[in-house]
Amino acid sequence: MKKTNVYIDGFNFYYGAVKGTPHKWLNFRTLLGLTFPSNQIASIKYFTARVNARQHDPDQPVRQQTYLRALATIPDLSIIFGHFLVSYPTMLKAGCPPHAPQFVQVEKTEEKGSDVNLATHFLSDGFKGLYDVAVLVTNDSDLLEPLKIVRHELKKPVIILNPHRQQSVQLARHATFIRQLRRGVLAASQFPSTMTDKDGTFHKPARW
Repeated sequence: MKKTNVYIDGFNFYYGAVKGTPHKWLNFRTLLGLTFPSNQIASIKYFTARVNARQHDPDQPVRQQTYLRALATIPDLSIIFGHFLVSYPTMLKAGCPPHAPQFVQVEKTEEKGSDVNLATHFLSDGFKGLYDVAVLVTNDSDLLEPLKIVRHELKKPVIILNPHRQQSVQLARHATFIRQLRRGVLAASQFPSTMTDKDGTFHKPARW
């Protein structure tokens, strides 16, 4: 069995695979075991950022923290944080005639650092020889350059587990192969509704 490290782009995965579904309470260890039964999953690294409370959804950080607590119960899984930036720029309203521009203030959120963190760990672990095979759980073509280095310089296989319906053509050209995430596997890979860790018992958020 090939020693396999997995690198999960948390927000890319969320928006591609589980947003708007009942499958957000996801156990990645189970999902990866079902998807790659012939691989030895040695390490799982989950890259994300802590979300901020929003006016329309003040409980969002609480739900995220509960899920991160569930993820922390998985052996050999580590969580690496980027950060969120929130700004309020004034922007031109779409559809305005040229002679009568209208401007509106918008709330803009940007997740920063996770793609850089993922690329850094993916490359560093590869150069250290910490895996025989790497799995990237993403469809983000910004990771093309580190993918090319690992594939063509380190000569290591890289599998893309694509959480989106569409596929990045750039990543497909250089990955060893791309495996599409199966929707049925998401349903079969959920944590139990009630869980226990070193701090006690906790529950899946009632509204998510």
